[in-house]
Amino acid sequence: METVKNLYETDFNLWLEETARLLKENKFEQLDIENLIEEIEAMGRSEKKGFRSNLEILLLHLLKWKYQQNKRSGSWKRSIIEDRNRILDELQDSPSYKPYYEQIFNKCYQNARKYAEAETGLSIKTFPEICPFSKIEVLTIDYLPEDNKIRYV
Repeated sequence: METVKNLYETDFNLWLEETARLLKENKFEQLDIENLIEEIEAMGRSEKKGFRSNLEILLLHLLKWKYQQNKRSGSWKRSIIEDRNRILDELQDSPSYKPYYEQIFNKCYQNARKYAEAETGLSIKTFPEICPFSKIEVLTIDYLPEDNKIRYV
């Protein structure tokens, strides 16, 4: 059988399976440590990128909800709930993301403003430079921006 290091280059899935097996069997001397470290670091970056993306999408949907009241719909509300739940699940699974949430919030909001401009056709000036929702409101289960009395179809 190929060495674990060679598997990394020739059959990534088999490399993953073999690495897991070696870890379970405490055969640490046979591990491809260099590539294992690289993959763990890449996994962390990927998870953070997904978290950031979910936050940007949630902020985008909240902006659209607030500034396009006449276009509100049940699917928009579902999207807000879904994106919020994804973020809350990630924060529950990885509480260390809480400081990361604080760190990236403003940048994600600025990106969401640009996305909102592109998707709605409204001027970027429609969307405040400073996020109109608090970091707590964004994560509050039932929170919808302003005028929750407006009916959605």
